[in-house]
Amino acid sequence: MTAVLGNVGSTLRTVRSAVPDWVWALVFLALAIAYPAMVSSDLLDASINSLAYIIMALGLNIVVGFAGLLDLGYVAFFAIGAYVMGWLGSLHFAEVNGGEGIHVLTNKVAENLPGIHLNFVIILIAAAAFTALWGALLGAPTLRLRGDYLAIVTLAFGEIVPRIFENFEGISNGRQGITPVDKISFLPGQTPLAYPLELEPVYYVALVMVLLVLFVNRRLRDSRLGRAWIAVREDEVAASAMGINLVRTKLWAYAIGAALGGFSGAFLATYKNTVNVDQFEFGFSVFILCMVIIGGMGNIWGVVIGAVALSMVDRFLLKELNGIPESIGLDFDVTSVNFGIFGFFLVIMMVLRPEGFLPSGRRRLELHEEAVADDVASAVAAEEVIEVRPKA
Repeated sequence: MTAVLGNVGSTLRTVRSAVPDWVWALVFLALAIAYPAMVSSDLLDASINSLAYIIMALGLNIVVGFAGLLDLGYVAFFAIGAYVMGWLGSLHFAEVNGGEGIHVLTNKVAENLPGIHLNFVIILIAAAAFTALWGALLGAPTLRLRGDYLAIVTLAFGEIVPRIFENFEGISNGRQGITPVDKISFLPGQTPLAYPLELEPVYYVALVMVLLVLFVNRRLRDSRLGRAWIAVREDEVAASAMGINLVRTKLWAYAIGAALGGFSGAFLATYKNTVNVDQFEFGFSVFILCMVIIGGMGNIWGVVIGAVALSMVDRFLLKELNGIPESIGLDFDVTSVNFGIFGFFLVIMMVLRPEGFLPSGRRRLELHEEAVADDVASAVAAEEVIEVRPKA
C-alpha cells in the first residue's frame, strides 16, 4: 500500500513538473471562479465552510508544519476571532453611546441600529490583530516547553478560553451566544450580501480571503523568518548556535498562526450569523490538526488538500454511512462519532503514509531517505546516458 501511494505521488510530481507553476495557478483560479455555476447550493455552502477551514489549516500549518510547535488549542483563536466579529458587528453592546450605537463605514441596514457596527474589512483586521496578540501571549510561557508538555499547555488554553466566554455573559451572552451578526459589506451605505439565500457573492469573498492567505503563506515560507522556523523545527540547539533568536522566531509563529485563526473565525461568525460557545469544542482543534497532518505538514498545497478532503467527508460522506450501524444491529449515528473516525484516519495515515498525502520535500527526505536517494541516483544515471549519446 505504501509503495502504491509512493508511486502515485511520484507520478503526480512528474506531471506537475511538466507544466509551469503559473499555468497551474491560472487553471485552478479559472476553475475556482467557475465553480459556483457548476454545483448545487448545498455543495456551495459546504465549499464556503471548506474555504474557511483552509485558512485555519494554513494558520495551524505555520505553527505545526513550519515551526514544529504542537498546538492542540487552536480552537481558542477561532473563538476569539468570532467573538471580535460579534462585539464589533452586532447588537450585543446595545447601550453603547447612549443607545445611539457606534457606526464606522457600515452598511445601510446596520447604520441605524444600536450597538457597535464597523465595516467588515476593519473587523477582519481587528480580529486578526487581537488573536495575534493572544497567540503571542500563549506562546510566551511555552517557549521552553517541547513535545507532550507543550501539547498539554496548548490543550488547556483551548479549553479555558471557551469556558471563559461561557461564564462571562457580559462579553459573550453566555450559552445563548451573540446573534444576529452583521452581514458582509464593503462600502458605506451598501446593501449587505444576501446570504444564505444568495451564496455566490460570499463564496467569492471567502475565495479572495484564501488567495490572500495562500500568498502570505508562500511569502512567509520563502522568507528569512520561514527559513528560521524550519531550522528551529529541525534542531533548536543547532538553530540557536547559528544565531537564530528562538524567542522571537517562536512568538512570530504563534502570533501569525493565531491571526489566521481569528481571520477565519470572524468570517465564519458572520456567515453562520451567530457566535455561540458550543461551536468551540476541543474536537474542532483535532479536526483542523488532522487536516494539516493528513494533507502533509509543512506543505501548503498538501494542507489545502487535507482541509478540503476532511471537510467534505465530514459534511457528506459520514451522513451516507449512517445506515451501516443499524444494518449490523447497532444503534448510533455515525456523524456523532466523527472525531473518532478522524482519529482512526490519523492512525491509518501514520502507519501507511506518515508524511501525509502531499508532503514537503524536506519531510519526504526525512522519512524516505533511501527511496529519495534511489530517485536521485536514477536521475543522475539517466543524465549520464544522455550525455554519452553521440550528437547528430
